Amino acid sequence: MKAEIITIGDELLIGQVIDTNSAWIGQHLNSLGISLYQRTACGDNKEQILACLNDASLRSDIIILTGGLGPTKDDITKKTLCDYFNTSLVTDEKVLEWVTRIFRQRKMPMLDINLQQAQVPSNCKTLWNRSGTAPGMWFEINDKIFISLPGVPFEMKVIFEEEVTPLLKQKFELPFIYHRTLQTCSIGESFLAEKIKDIENELPSHIKLAYLPSVGAVRLRLSAYGNNEENLINEVNVICNKMYEHIGEYIFGENNDSLSEVVGNLLKQKNKTLATAESCTGGFIAHQITSIPGSSKYFIGSIISYDNKIKQQELNVTNDTLLNNGAVSEECVKQMSTAILNKFSVDYAIATSGIAGPDGGTDEKPVGTVWIAIASKHEVITKKFNMGDNRERTILRTSLMALDMLRKML
Repeated sequence: MKAEIITIGDELLIGQVIDTNSAWIGQHLNSLGISLYQRTACGDNKEQILACLNDASLRSDIIILTGGLGPTKDDITKKTLCDYFNTSLVTDEKVLEWVTRIFRQRKMPMLDINLQQAQVPSNCKTLWNRSGTAPGMWFEINDKIFISLPGVPFEMKVIFEEEVTPLLKQKFELPFIYHRTLQTCSIGESFLAEKIKDIENELPSHIKLAYLPSVGAVRLRLSAYGNNEENLINEVNVICNKMYEHIGEYIFGENNDSLSEVVGNLLKQKNKTLATAESCTGGFIAHQITSIPGSSKYFIGSIISYDNKIKQQELNVTNDTLLNNGAVSEECVKQMSTAILNKFSVDYAIATSGIAGPDGGTDEKPVGTVWIAIASKHEVITKKFNMGDNRERTILRTSLMALDMLRKML
């Protein structure tokens, strides 16, 4: 069973709007056991849309379109579908009543173009949109399924979950797919692959392992395909247990866990508090921590000591340390971490200092050189890194490494 997505809109082609719909639909198709064969973007142009439909119908069983269902002149999807299926628009009375009610409740005048939202091709099944005025459409032509959905993400998602998914399950006998993802950091993709190569080589043909690297982290996704749900889950769980035995120190969570959320949960469980003293990361670690709801229970605050004067005045970094070792040094981050620990009366502290670039590097300390310190009331651990010469990636990697060092200490 193969599916294809066609996204419609000039704004997608020029990069004015990022296509998040395709990624979301792809994930949900996969969870249903439907393979996504291809994704295509085309402009608000009748000939382009017709060509995309013709091509997709030769390759795939299910063709999903998003976009072009609004009330304005550039929204041409419905009329183009009428031409493609050799039909005409008719008014869906249920949708018309819904649209009228929405405008009445909002105390807004009902324009002719708004009334057109209730028009759909005569040969389609209308897909109810409880979050907006543009309904979705379902066509069954020559053993192919064509599905047209609004481009507005929250409307598209509601229709897909409430209307499309049940219809697909009813129409097709779909296989079971089970995914389990292990989240890792502090190790590169190739080193990770070397450590688990024996496990990977022993995988049965119906279980696939995917490496999904990002800056400073790698996700390991196991996907099992078959008809016996219980057996597949048990098989994947056995494999994951082996993964934990081989690389457990690098696994910080599973599926959609974030490192900042995992660290926050550990702090809450232990009833401990945290503060940060950040130089090269500029408060990014504090931002990641406070992006988690409930972080006020364990995160006390931060000092962004970007200038050396702040390091001296607020974090007790000595003049001798700055003169003899520099701000990017083990001695400096040690003093920063212990100072913030005591100043804010917390249980744990993170300190960072480095050269994010693109300027400021030397032969001794090139761009990307970073020192991290993690302090508790009993110990201070430090580590030096070379994060590379990209400023954005250096900040992100430093934040992840700092949080992972704290996770391991916890």
